[in-house]
Amino acid sequence: MRVIEVREPGLLTTVQDLGREGFGPMGVSPSGAADAISLRIGNRLVGNEEGAAGLEMTLLGGKFEFPDGAVVALTGSDFGASLDDAPVVPWTTVEAKRGQTLRMGPTRSGARCYLCVRGGIEVEDFLGSASTHLLSGLGGHEGRALRKGDVLKIAEAKGSYRKRTVATKALERLAPRKVLRATPGPQNDWFPKAAQEIFYANTYRVAEESNRMGLRLEGAPVPEGSGGKMITEGVSIGAVQIPSGGLPIILFVEQQTTGGYAKIVNVISADLGSLGQLRPRDEIRFERVGWETAKSLLREQEELLTSKELVVEN
Repeated sequence: MRVIEVREPGLLTTVQDLGREGFGPMGVSPSGAADAISLRIGNRLVGNEEGAAGLEMTLLGGKFEFPDGAVVALTGSDFGASLDDAPVVPWTTVEAKRGQTLRMGPTRSGARCYLCVRGGIEVEDFLGSASTHLLSGLGGHEGRALRKGDVLKIAEAKGSYRKRTVATKALERLAPRKVLRATPGPQNDWFPKAAQEIFYANTYRVAEESNRMGLRLEGAPVPEGSGGKMITEGVSIGAVQIPSGGLPIILFVEQQTTGGYAKIVNVISADLGSLGQLRPRDEIRFERVGWETAKSLLREQEELLTSKELVVEN
């Protein structure tokens, strides 16, 4: 069986797939890739099912050796990768020969880079998913971020592969956004017009304390909603809570599954991948869209992700 040997883990590298849906009532958030679009495309490049497990690297990449070789693809942010001494072009299929080492440095663009390998990373599933849930220490490789000396199994792949790359026009259409589109949240009507104008008119900066659980924002405080205190209720990925103090928090893939703060908006599904590429100190804004627009944007995105025009064979 082929393996990946971790020579250097990078800043925060975990095994992730598309997450575990349906366990919110049990208090288990989905986890999964912070930028699911990049993981899906990477798996398509190497001939995997789109939900196969890969490696998610954050801000600083690692160094990985392939003792028996492997077919890989790097997607998401550009981490300046090289295979031995040869530069690796992201968003394309690359064959690592026996004994070669893939090296990555600090990000040159967004927050996260994905390493997909033909066959996928083989780890024991937890609640039907290979994703690492860092807060609970479950899933992935021993429920934690990778460490130097870890050895990861590569699952067997079926059939042959062809070298592929992502079409330039498709990458342009799928590029991460800094203007996040949002629909009204469950407590949107708690916030008077003046409060909503502050929220939409101002630019917010991603705080250093942000993580896979949530993105804390710095900027103009939003006055608290007029509805008063609320009973804790279920919350969704992309919900924007306004806690006391008025600084928004965007709930993310390892979010708590319930919350008691009013939610002014929810980032639309088509823009959730953009959240995964936000770095501390990045500046963002919000744009109001309607429900039909949100559904149309997601439908267009899914059509592109599953189209024949997404990847081209070399």
